Amino acid sequence: MTEQLIVNHLSTLALAVQNKSASGRGSGKKIDLYGIKKLRELILELAVRGKLVAQNPEDEPASKLLERIEAEKAKLAKEKLIKNQKALPAIAEDEQPFEVPTGWKWVRLGDICTLENGDRSKNYPNKSLLVERGIPFVNAGHLQNSRVNQSEMTFITQERFDLLRAGKFQEGDILYCLRGSLGKSALVSGLSTGAIASSLVIVRSFEGIDQHFLLRYFDSPFAMAMIKQYDNGTAQPNLSAADLAKFLIPLSSDSEQHRIVTKVDELMALCDQIEQQTEASLSAHTTLVENLLATLTNSANAEELEKNWQRIASHFTTLFTTEASIDQLKQTILQLAVMGKLVPQDPNDEPAANLLERIDAEKAQLVKEGKIKKQKPLSPVAEDEKPFGLPDGWEWCRMPDIGELARGKSKHRPRNDPILYSEGSTPLIQTGDVSGAKHTGRVIKTHSALYNEDGVNQSRLWPAGTMCITIAANIADTGILGFDACFPDSVVGFRPYETEMDVSYFEYFIRTAKDHLEEFAPSTAQKNINLEILGTLLVPLPPLAELNSIVAKVNQLTTLCDQIKTHLQHQQQTRLHLADAMVAQALNPTNPNSTTQTKAANP
Repeated sequence: MTEQLIVNHLSTLALAVQNKSASGRGSGKKIDLYGIKKLRELILELAVRGKLVAQNPEDEPASKLLERIEAEKAKLAKEKLIKNQKALPAIAEDEQPFEVPTGWKWVRLGDICTLENGDRSKNYPNKSLLVERGIPFVNAGHLQNSRVNQSEMTFITQERFDLLRAGKFQEGDILYCLRGSLGKSALVSGLSTGAIASSLVIVRSFEGIDQHFLLRYFDSPFAMAMIKQYDNGTAQPNLSAADLAKFLIPLSSDSEQHRIVTKVDELMALCDQIEQQTEASLSAHTTLVENLLATLTNSANAEELEKNWQRIASHFTTLFTTEASIDQLKQTILQLAVMGKLVPQDPNDEPAANLLERIDAEKAQLVKEGKIKKQKPLSPVAEDEKPFGLPDGWEWCRMPDIGELARGKSKHRPRNDPILYSEGSTPLIQTGDVSGAKHTGRVIKTHSALYNEDGVNQSRLWPAGTMCITIAANIADTGILGFDACFPDSVVGFRPYETEMDVSYFEYFIRTAKDHLEEFAPSTAQKNINLEILGTLLVPLPPLAELNSIVAKVNQLTTLCDQIKTHLQHQQQTRLHLADAMVAQALNPTNPNSTTQTKAANP
C-alpha cells in the first residue's frame, strides 16, 4: 500500500517545488524540489521502520544477531583489541518511538558498534603539521555524499600518525561528524588507513551490521530527531561520542539489512531520475518563456507585436505557471512600456520635444531665481548611441534634461553620532529601505532611523514622490518615497521638473536598464556606480499624456500579474501540504483520517 501510494502520486511530488531562500547556502539553484526531498526522507524513514521491504519469516531474529555481537565483543575485549564497554542504559518500553516488525529489536548504536574519538593529546596534528603527501587526515569538509572526498585531501607524516593514540580509521569504517556539519557521515572506501580531525568520530560496526544500512540510518529523519534529543542546545550544536552511542536504532537481521539497502538504492536512483527530469522540464519551460517574450520586444511593428502576443495569449495558462515566469512577464511589460509598444500612440498628443523645450525654460527660470545651480551642458544624443528606434513624438534624452538628479547628503562624521538622532522625528532611509520597496509596490515605506533638527540640517530633506536609486551595495535598486525623508550619498534622488509627469515611468525605465548599469560597476567587493553614469544614461521620453497612460497601463497589468502570482503561490502551498500529508499517511497508514486528509488536500 505504501509503495502504491508513492507511485500514484509521483507526479504530485515532482511538482511540489518552492523557491530557495536567497540567504541560504546551497548549489546556487533557485528552486528547491521539495516533493522529491520529502520522498527521499520518506524512503529512509520507511527503511528504518521496517516498512520498505517485506519481512522473511525464515530470517533469524535480530536477537540472535545481538547474541553473536556480544560474543564477538567479549572475545575482542579479552584479546585487548577493544576496551571493555560501559553498559548502556536499558531501553524502556515507553522510550521506543514506534513499534518495530516481528523479529526486529530496539538497540543503541553503542550496542552494535564501537565509537572512537580522534587523538586529543599533544600529539594531535594542528594545521602547521599538515604536509602535501603522507597519511590521509580527514576533517568534516571531506565528508561529501556519504563518501570521503579525496580530491582535496590533507595529510600528516607517517611519524606523526605513529604518535597518535586514537582516531585511526580503516577501510569500511564510518566517519560521523559531531560538530559543525552535525550528523554528516561517510563510509571509508579506497583508503586503507588514516586519521580523523577532532570534529569526527569513527563508527566501527561489528560483524552482521551492514555499514551501508548504518549510513542510511544516519541520513534518516529519525536519526536527525535523535540529534535534536542529545545535542547540547547551544548556538553551535554538537554531540559527544558518548551521546551518539545512546542513539536508538531499530535493528533487523543482517539479511533484511541487505534487502533494505538494495531497495533504498533502487528508490533513490528513481528519485535521481525524477529530479533530473523535473529540473530539465523547469529549465526548458524557462527558456521557452524567455524566447517567446523576447519576440514581443523584438517585434518590428505593431502588426508583428499583435501576432506575437496572440501566440503567447493562446497558451497563457500553460506558459505562466511559475513565479519566475510571471516575473519575466512583468519585466517584459516594463520593457514594452519604455519602448513605446505598450499603449497606442495618439497623433494629437504634444510631442516630447515640446515638453523638453518647456522644461528647459522652467530650468532657466529656476536658475535665475537661484533655486537650482546652472547645469553643465549635456552632450547631444548621437544617432549611433540610440539603443532602439522610438515611435513618432518620442525623444531620446538624459535624466538631468528632465528633472533634478542628485545624491543624498550626510555631512557629519561619524554618521552614527547620537547628536543627529536624539529625539528625532524625520525619517532617514538607507539603501536597504530602497531595496525593500520591491515588496511594497515600489513605494518606500520603511526608514532606518529618525533625524532630529541637527540631523536634517547636515543632510537634505527630499519630498514624498522622489524616486530613489541606490548607487552602492545593491546597484540601481529603486523605490519611490512614500513620505518626506533624508538619505545619504549612497542613494540618488530624482524629481521631474514637470509636476504632471508621473515619476513611476522613470522608475520602470531604471528597472529595465539595471543590468546595463551593473556593467559600469567596477569589479570590486563593494560594487558601486556614480552620479555621472546615471546622468549620461539615455532615457526614452514619450509625450506627457502617453507617459501617464503608460504608467496606468503598467499598474493595471502588474496588478493582474500579482494576482496570478498569488494564485500560483496558494496552489504551490497546497502541493507542499499535500506532499507532507502523503508522507504522514505513508508513515501512519492506520490513521483513519489520513486518507481523507490527503484527498482533501489534492487540488
